[in-house]
Amino acid sequence: MKTWDLFVLGVLGVIITVLLDCGDPVGALSTVGRTSDGLVVDPAAPAEAIPEDAAKEEQIVPVKYNGAQLWRIDYDDQKKKNAVADLQNKYDASMWNYNITYVDVFIKGPKLAGARKLLSKARIPFEVIIEDVQKAIDTENPPKDAVDLWENRDGHRMTWTAYHRLKDIHEWMDYLAKTYPDICSTQSIGKSFQGRDLKVLRISNGNPSNAAVWIDGGIHAREWISPATVTYVVNQLAEEWDDQPEYIRNIDWYVLPVQNPDGYEYTHQGDRLWRKNRRGSLYGPCAGVDLNRNYGYKWGGQGSSKQPCSEIYAGSGPFSEPETKAVSTFMQNSAANWKGFLTFHSYGQYILYPWGYDRVVPPDHQDLKAVGDEAAQKMLQTGGASYTVGPSGNTLYPAAGGADDWARGEMKIKYSYTVELRDSGRHGFVLPASQIQPTGEEAFLFVDAVGRAISKLK
Repeated sequence: MKTWDLFVLGVLGVIITVLLDCGDPVGALSTVGRTSDGLVVDPAAPAEAIPEDAAKEEQIVPVKYNGAQLWRIDYDDQKKKNAVADLQNKYDASMWNYNITYVDVFIKGPKLAGARKLLSKARIPFEVIIEDVQKAIDTENPPKDAVDLWENRDGHRMTWTAYHRLKDIHEWMDYLAKTYPDICSTQSIGKSFQGRDLKVLRISNGNPSNAAVWIDGGIHAREWISPATVTYVVNQLAEEWDDQPEYIRNIDWYVLPVQNPDGYEYTHQGDRLWRKNRRGSLYGPCAGVDLNRNYGYKWGGQGSSKQPCSEIYAGSGPFSEPETKAVSTFMQNSAANWKGFLTFHSYGQYILYPWGYDRVVPPDHQDLKAVGDEAAQKMLQTGGASYTVGPSGNTLYPAAGGADDWARGEMKIKYSYTVELRDSGRHGFVLPASQIQPTGEEAFLFVDAVGRAISKLK
């Protein structure tokens, strides 16, 4: 699609959004983009000037969600599904998380009264999971003075008691490479749409016969626990390398903590609940592509959208986005012996394996389930959370164009998983920073289980 076509489509999306939401008492911050597939997209900010260079900083106006709530509604019959669809269409609700039994629905403050009335009339009960989403956002990180106490104690600003900005994460990766040059190195495998580095850390003992495992986080911008957990796992690997079992040390670990750096930075500066990348930020609620629908295997199928205003917009084509294209190019051109692909998300506490594009499984699905079950059991035994194990399409919902399906379908990587981290819904995407370390410990147990399984491959 030509640039002019994209511009016209984006402007039309914004105009339609405003017309649909005219009369809203809180104005632009409550407008939403409705899409043909029923999803609702929150606005990023008022329309911005087109930057001369995509790498320049956006002109960002912070979005607030005062009084917004997260509700849980049973989703086990058609009547309830119809009611949720009505909430989306009439009251700008958006679905944060859902499976075959329930759905978590986000409702903005000005829409609460009408949404309650709709459910009451339909005699459908609901549970309020988060009373005030903005208050949760304001308190998920500890106070700055508390964070400052821990920063720079080890030669870098990273801690696992707070969520950190991209600069801190990248500088910490450089610190590891400088401190442990025998095992750690960094490289940029490409640039994001706005020109930020896609920075990968490699941890390896240099053994040429090693298997290789890819780990990534932060593909969806608002899932802050993902980069925090991935960096926790990496820190454990690097700082305690000599104490790791042989099967861990005989793997080359390639780690991209933040695959969506533009979106991640935008959630820190503008809209905490933004999901996609930041392509076409001029388009407001219609900006961005869902990078986890942009991978090339079964692209454009179930659970994705071709509508730019959708939160699950798959892009103009497979690997249309520089972030996904960089990963694909790097992995395909690498001489690494790929045996594992682990991508971390939130939330829901799931260990998921292919396939995601449909409700089907690969021939060796029992092998994948066995590793997931082993990890989930160890998490519970050590006092961790309860994780559900299963194929993505059956356990949650079909979603084509996902990273793990591509890793399995195109790259033929046996142990390909998506992990949905904490929690089960009490905090949703706004997980308090106090849960970073326990979540990281759970994730490390999973990584260890995958490493052990890889060591047994012939």
